[in-house]
Amino acid sequence: MVRQALWHARTAEEVIETLDADRAGLTSEAVKTRLDIHGPNTLPEAKSVSPLLRFLSQFNNPLIYFLLAAALAAFLLDHAIDAAVILLVVLVNATVGFVQEGRAEQALSGMRGLISPHAKVLREGEKREVDVAELVPGDVVVIEAGDRVPADLRLLRARSLAIEEAALTGESVAAEKGEEPVVEGASLGDRTSMAFSGTLVARGQATGMVVATGSNTEIGKISGMLQQVPTLVTPLLRQINSFARLLTLVILVFGAALFAFAVLVRGFEWVDALIAVVAVAVGAIPEGLPAVITITLAIGVQRMAARRAVIRKLPAVESLGATSVICTDKTGTLTRNEMTVARLLTGDREYTVSGIGYAPEGEVTPVEGSPDDAETPRDLIRCGALCNDARLVEDGGQWGVAGDPMEGALLALAAKAGLETEGLQRDWQRLDEIPFDASYRYMATLHRTPGGDRVAFIKGAPEAVLALCGDEARAVDWQALVERSASDGERLLGFAMLPVGEGAEHIGHGDLAGAQMLGLMGFIDPPREEAKRAIAECRSAGIAVKMITGDHAATAGAIARQLELADDPQALTGAQIEAMDDDELSRCVPEVAVFARASPEHKLRIVRALQAHGHIVAMTGDGVNDAPSLKQADVGTAMGVTGTEAAREASEMVLLDDNFASIVAAVREGRTVHDNIRKVIAWTLPTNGGEAIVVILAILAGFTLPLTATQILWINLVTASTLGLVLAFEPSEPGVMDRPPRQRDASLLTGLLLWRIVLVSTLFAAAVLLVFFGVQAQGSSVETARTMAVNMLVVAEIFYLFNVRFLHMRSATLKGALGTKPVLIALAVVVAAQLAFTYLPFLQRVFDTRPLSLAQGAAIIGLGAGLFLILEVEKSIVRRLQRGQSDRSTTRS
Repeated sequence: MVRQALWHARTAEEVIETLDADRAGLTSEAVKTRLDIHGPNTLPEAKSVSPLLRFLSQFNNPLIYFLLAAALAAFLLDHAIDAAVILLVVLVNATVGFVQEGRAEQALSGMRGLISPHAKVLREGEKREVDVAELVPGDVVVIEAGDRVPADLRLLRARSLAIEEAALTGESVAAEKGEEPVVEGASLGDRTSMAFSGTLVARGQATGMVVATGSNTEIGKISGMLQQVPTLVTPLLRQINSFARLLTLVILVFGAALFAFAVLVRGFEWVDALIAVVAVAVGAIPEGLPAVITITLAIGVQRMAARRAVIRKLPAVESLGATSVICTDKTGTLTRNEMTVARLLTGDREYTVSGIGYAPEGEVTPVEGSPDDAETPRDLIRCGALCNDARLVEDGGQWGVAGDPMEGALLALAAKAGLETEGLQRDWQRLDEIPFDASYRYMATLHRTPGGDRVAFIKGAPEAVLALCGDEARAVDWQALVERSASDGERLLGFAMLPVGEGAEHIGHGDLAGAQMLGLMGFIDPPREEAKRAIAECRSAGIAVKMITGDHAATAGAIARQLELADDPQALTGAQIEAMDDDELSRCVPEVAVFARASPEHKLRIVRALQAHGHIVAMTGDGVNDAPSLKQADVGTAMGVTGTEAAREASEMVLLDDNFASIVAAVREGRTVHDNIRKVIAWTLPTNGGEAIVVILAILAGFTLPLTATQILWINLVTASTLGLVLAFEPSEPGVMDRPPRQRDASLLTGLLLWRIVLVSTLFAAAVLLVFFGVQAQGSSVETARTMAVNMLVVAEIFYLFNVRFLHMRSATLKGALGTKPVLIALAVVVAAQLAFTYLPFLQRVFDTRPLSLAQGAAIIGLGAGLFLILEVEKSIVRRLQRGQSDRSTTRS
């Protein structure tokens, strides 16, 4: 723990002594020796698998075996085109998986790109520029504004140093740095004496000594964690794999039994028996189902893209629909990432400020209870506008800040108070300044007033500004005001002014004693209004929202209360998490809504603890520190605007607007996708089941096959590519976000869905057999009966399509009858295809069909309508039973 000891080192000499180094830098011999011991200052390369093995591994799953079995069945029936199409689906799926896996491996390379290629060091008393890989512990490194920190440094000297550490800590404001040691056990965001590899110097300059390189740095530890996180299998893939194994096993067992029965009991020739069994397999295997599921997911991707959420990995679409917990960052996701002055305190008076962001829109209003003569504190506001180096910029009606966000908020405040900042800065000419520095924690500027006098304005940490003020400042209990504002999650700045001697052109620290305290300002990063609405929608959908942030607990808790994250949002700090083992943390996480000052290790442990409870976790993040937990989460969600490349490469989804509301919109689409997949399965399997039952009964009972294998392939080809596909385009059903999330281990084939498959398959088979035997009883040929049977099955599928379009409400409505544009197009295509199948001479010869009369067609349509009504009654009964069970469960609870 040498590095941790260096955080608390009392002097620069102690740091140098611990590392056996020198202020003048290491010698060439020392560098070579340490390079041999510690290795190069680079992040480890991920263990790579050869492209060929990665490609072949895409074929190693039951779903692919399932598709290959379907292709073999089609090939055995001399349908080479169908076999080729199925094999093409296999190849496309393997290629997509291969490409996605390759992109996922880029996560570490995205992280490696954060390390600067060169560094300025002192070696043997001379300043040199060396390759960053050659840095070793004990090297003395010089950094300045614009540099990326090349290794973990213990600062020996710092001047006005501020470093952007958002990629590591999640803090939106640049961290002020200094040489002073920090308290033992300080969290990552509070280690002010350290500069971490990969972070960016925002201002100032410093000299630091390298205390960790390569995989021993904070960013290196994150890289190591990222390599250790296993790739999770999404619920959909897990369920499809399970379903594929089960269905393949069932088809093999039944096929073998049926073959034995046909040969041994019915006396079939073994070749004829094999052909019959293959016909059953073709009828039972829904060869088009995987392709339709893939298309359903792809349509979900397109819809989510329209909602500003880009999906990088296709199965994540469906995982979103199962999400039961969303772990989200605070800054920029739940909040606007725009500092705003919310409160002014002048001792005996308090003011609130309306308006958010940097737009000069709003007003300053005394709070209730302030004295009647409480006028706008113009001296306080003027101080903030003049002791300021930022400027506001407007682009297309959108206001932003060039410079420090808090200084931008001060300029916006001045505009709200009616002060024209450009004119103010021109009339109050700046003569000199003392720039902010972490060692004294304030900034001061000297100005010539419009009357020619000299005045100094001071702003900084409240305690630092108060220390410069005279005895009259102590008449106000400023500390109580500071504590009250801090408990509300506000960042505070103190402001003071001091008349300076006539003709003064310069100021120093010694000139500021006896300043007049003007007051305090409280800053907030205001919550997004749309985020509050989205959180309310999550809660109604049974989805818990957890805030995980690098910010302070008070700030995070205040935002959580404003957003109504929970009824009583409980907070847990990184230090408390550190003191817990995994079991303790697992017990706590369900009740905690806010995790503050969380490190990368903490985030990873939180996600795993939630998954241990069976939750499907969506995790948002933008920094390198988020990459391991993004990869561990079921749906890692990176920020597209502020996010790092490492975060994006480790995630399944990227938000183009960094907005929490976009996550919830994506969850809605994910639930719709899952509903549509269930609709596709609920429509496809009974279709294939009805075909299989008819053929099986024919073999068992010994009557003529009502459907030939060629006719079965026609039905599957025509309907699966039309009627089955349109269900992928179905919009969300009403109340899709009012249902609780499904369980992680919930089966794709629920008991209700299995019941529906058995019922509809039986009804389809009964209708086909009724038509087949009924037509023959009237004296028609077997060919005509088979033509009727094929058309009966297709018409039944059409009516069933309108029934299955709504899983959670009745379909016999005007909205259900009208259908959607894709439904109507598919219906027209199927009708045209069946007319051609029945009446075109060419197709009659291919499929051995016969023309039907108008009366025969009407009878088929009538039977189809009857099936629809039976299924609507069944749906109504089931929904009534489900409501009764739900009411009884509610009463018991």
